[in-house]
Amino acid sequence: MASGCEHPIGCHTGEMPTLASATVGARLWLLVEYTGAWPSRLENHELPEEISKLVRRALERGIRPQLIRRPGRRTRPREQGIRVLVAYAEGDRPWLAQGVVAGPDDLDLDALVAGVVPESCILEDEPVFLVCTHAKRNVCCARIGLPLARSLAESLPDRVWETSHVGGDRYAANLVCLPHGIFYGSMSQAAALAAANAYRSGEVTLDRYRGRAGIPEPLQAVEHFARAHTGECSVGAVAVESSRTDGDVTEAIVRCGDVRLQVVVEPSAFTAPCGTACAETITTYRLVSLDRLTPVRYATPALT
Repeated sequence: MASGCEHPIGCHTGEMPTLASATVGARLWLLVEYTGAWPSRLENHELPEEISKLVRRALERGIRPQLIRRPGRRTRPREQGIRVLVAYAEGDRPWLAQGVVAGPDDLDLDALVAGVVPESCILEDEPVFLVCTHAKRNVCCARIGLPLARSLAESLPDRVWETSHVGGDRYAANLVCLPHGIFYGSMSQAAALAAANAYRSGEVTLDRYRGRAGIPEPLQAVEHFARAHTGECSVGAVAVESSRTDGDVTEAIVRCGDVRLQVVVEPSAFTAPCGTACAETITTYRLVSLDRLTPVRYATPALT
């Protein structure tokens, strides 16, 4: 592992499993541009009052706040007001909108909760990509994330932002694709560009795919194995129709394109390849069974 990195060997190179590790509690997002120093935790209120109030208002409504800035930019924008982006990742038609508000009370966050674009924002027709570079939260996020953000921004100008902590420091560099909330981890520059281009085409790639935010981890695993089995890449083509959990085992019925599957998963311990010096065990998921369901055909009784 690199100097200053306390994570097990293989975490940042794609050698360790990343599946089913996306942030569970994030289906509504508030991104606030702030080029000043980022505190280790946003909820500690160590930000300017106007930014801190926006963060508080978001947290009170169950919205995930993130600080963002353009890759490599550390000076405050000249424009007046606060630049914000809001993302609604619920359902099969998520959206992203952007605006500049005069103050923290001028953004209608209740509209976002209701799935309505706030009046101060305008819908975006292109996705945005967040790369975690939050050094005060974990040094690896900055060490690996900063060059990745700059590289990705060269290929996708104006669509890439550095962001504060997104969860899963051991998977740095982390990439989040909005508005769907698609998470990738352990990203190289080549893998990040491939994932971003796939998402712009409405698809996901399973290489270093962590899952979709806002979904319980077992169901993220179910989706992963369904995609791996069928080869289905479309973002919206996979959906869990029903699920039940018995102890550690989760069974789900999944629609994957035109196919329905019964998928059963359970937690599995992955021991990091560090030898006896490293005792960290990472929880992932194992596929117990996967069966294709036969469509039910109802016979019409013959007329007599």
